[in-house]
This record gives sequence, C-alpha cells and structure tokens, in this order.
Amino acid sequence: MPYINIKVTDEGVTAEQKKALIRGTTELMVKVLNKTPNTTFVVIDEVNTDNWGIGYEQVTDIIGK
Repeated sequence: MPYINIKVTDEGVTAEQKKALIRGTTELMVKVLNKTPNTTFVVIDEVNTDNWGIGYEQVTDIIGK
C-alpha cells in the first residue's frame, strides 16, 4: 500500500495540475513497482512560501526579488 506525499508551495497549483500529479505518481508506482492503483494513496500538501526555505532564505523573499 504505497503512500506518496507531494509537497509544493502554495503558488496557484490548479485542481487540474493536482489531478495530473495524482494520476502520474500513481501510474509510476504501477509501472515501476507493480502496485495496485486502488491501494495507492497520494497526498498533496501545499506549503505557504513563508514556511519553505532554501538556504538561508524564505521562498517568499526569493520569489519577491
């Protein structure tokens, strides 16, 4: 029973893009690991850019430059 957790910044990811991520990651598990789609869980967490850092900076500050 695979559990896939995708974390993205909350910068306007659309419902269609999320559906594509769910379909794509599930298909990858089917093709690579022969897993059953019905028992493959995909969770997408949208993280506020204030709560995401790269190096010493918040992503909010990086994208604001």
